[in-house]
Amino acid sequence: METEEQNKFLVPLAIVVAGALISAAIYFGGSKAPSSVVDNSETPKEITVPGVRGSDHIQGSASAPVVVIEYSDSECPFCKAFHSTMKNIVTSYGGQVAWVYRHFPIAQLHSKAIKEAEAAECATELGGPQSFWDFTDKVFEATNSNNSLDLAELPEIAFAIGLDKTAFSACLDSGKYNKAILASVEEAVKIGARGTPYSVIVAKDGKKDVINGAEPIAKIKIKIDALLDN
Repeated sequence: METEEQNKFLVPLAIVVAGALISAAIYFGGSKAPSSVVDNSETPKEITVPGVRGSDHIQGSASAPVVVIEYSDSECPFCKAFHSTMKNIVTSYGGQVAWVYRHFPIAQLHSKAIKEAEAAECATELGGPQSFWDFTDKVFEATNSNNSLDLAELPEIAFAIGLDKTAFSACLDSGKYNKAILASVEEAVKIGARGTPYSVIVAKDGKKDVINGAEPIAKIKIKIDALLDN
C-alpha cells in the first residue's frame, strides 16, 4: 500500500529514469542507452546530496535546522504541485526550514524545460536572487505542464516581473547557462534521482530523508518533524 500510494505522486519512474540517463549520456559524451531501469520509489540505503552552495537558489537561511534540496522540472505536473507545497512548508515552519531549488529538466519528456531552466538563470542574472523565484513562480503559473508553455512567453514573463525584455532575450538566446543546467541534470542522476520532483531533506546533524515525488504535505511534515526532533 505504501509503494502504491507513493507512486501516485511520481512521474512514471521507468520513463523518467530512462529519459534522464539517456539525456545525460547524450549531453555528457555517452552514446548508449542505459541497459536497465532502476526504480527508486523506496528510500535508498545511503542518501547523498551536495550541500548548500553559494550559487544555489534558496528560500530561507542556509543555516536553518532543516534544508529541503529539490531537483525539479518546470514542465512536470508533479513539480508544479510540489512547488506550492514547498511554499507552504517554508511559510508554516517560520525559519526552521529552508528550500533549495536545483534544475532537473527531463529532456526526453519535456524538451522545453531545459530552456525554461536557462531562462530562470537569466532572470537571476538580471534581477538578483528574488527574480529567480518570481520568474519560476510565474512559469509554473503559466504552464499547464507536459511541454505546454510557448517559449515565446518567457520574455513576457521576464517583463512581467520587472526585467528588461531585450536584455533577457539576449541572455536566453546566448545559451550561456546551458552547460550549468545539464550539469545539474547529471548531478541529480548521480545522487539517485529517478523521477521529478526529487528532494532530500537535510538536518544540521547530517541526517537525511527523501521526498519521492509530490508527496502530500502531511507526509512531508512528518519527515521534517522527525529530523527537527533529533
